[in-house]
Amino acid sequence: QVQLVESGGGLVQAGGSLRLSCTGSGGTFSMYAMGWFRQAPGREREIVSAISWSGGSTFYADSVKGRFTISRDNAKSTVWLQMDALKPEDTAIYSCAALRQTWSSWSRNIDDYVYWGQGTQVTVSS
Repeated sequence: QVQLVESGGGLVQAGGSLRLSCTGSGGTFSMYAMGWFRQAPGREREIVSAISWSGGSTFYADSVKGRFTISRDNAKSTVWLQMDALKPEDTAIYSCAALRQTWSSWSRNIDDYVYWGQGTQVTVSS
């Protein structure tokens, strides 16, 4: 079991950048593929990006491809989401999560993620 804590959210103007961090504790962080998800008001939670346990494979939703970059440092038990060229439609609560299956690549299925952080608010003004 791993506990996850996100940070780095905030208010930014359209076109700006933010870097979200997700730090794990209480477990072997390196075993888990990690995902970043977001949920906007009135909408379902959606996957934004994901990364395999080793960092060698990544996934991006079409809506963020070319603007967001996911990375991880297992020695620091941390995964980051660098968000550039932000748009108002990126406004949401962003959460990180760890995949249930260990030593695995990423999954697009939200139900495959078992450990969740509390989320951090990202607001992009126009």
